Amino acid sequence: MAEEENNTETEEIETHIFALRTTANREDQVMDFVTSNVKNKKLNVYSVIRAHGMRGYIFVEAENRVEAEQAAFNVPYARGILPKEVDYSEIEHLLEQVKVEMNIQKNDIVEIISGPFKREKAKVTRIDKAKEEVVVELLEAAVPIPITVRMDAVKVIRRESEEGEKEEEPEFRIPGAKKPENKEEPAEEEEPEQPQEFKMPDADK
Repeated sequence: MAEEENNTETEEIETHIFALRTTANREDQVMDFVTSNVKNKKLNVYSVIRAHGMRGYIFVEAENRVEAEQAAFNVPYARGILPKEVDYSEIEHLLEQVKVEMNIQKNDIVEIISGPFKREKAKVTRIDKAKEEVVVELLEAAVPIPITVRMDAVKVIRRESEEGEKEEEPEFRIPGAKKPENKEEPAEEEEPEQPQEFKMPDADK
């Protein structure tokens, strides 16, 4: 009987993913409201997903469309559930981008890929990993003004690490200076001692 109950439980957990359209840059607030709705109404919603790099949408994993629509009902900045169901494979690559872990460093030259400064090139001046934000300065701006953007809103196009590689060259020259010391070693071998061995038999004769 216990095995049958476990089988029924696994069969019941068949989830569906729906896209919820939101006002741009309000995704986090919508997620909070949706989560609150789920708790208060005790809805069969299993997760609320925000895909990195995608603005204006969040994803609701629920038992069915009705549950997802109830979770988004009367939520500020929510514009409704899209009619077409989303397959996990369609958003899987967006979720896996978190593993890339935004390899951004200070002084990197980046290109802004979203927002009002899209396609502008900028230089990273500060990184806030806790908030997943970077402060950049536009390269083509007449006056450098700090702009705060999300890490997923930029991509690195050039890294100023060539100077560090050039500094390593003198380190390889230092061991080269020790080569003359090795030449002195054969001079320490006293070859004149060999004739003394030949003098010993001459003295006996």
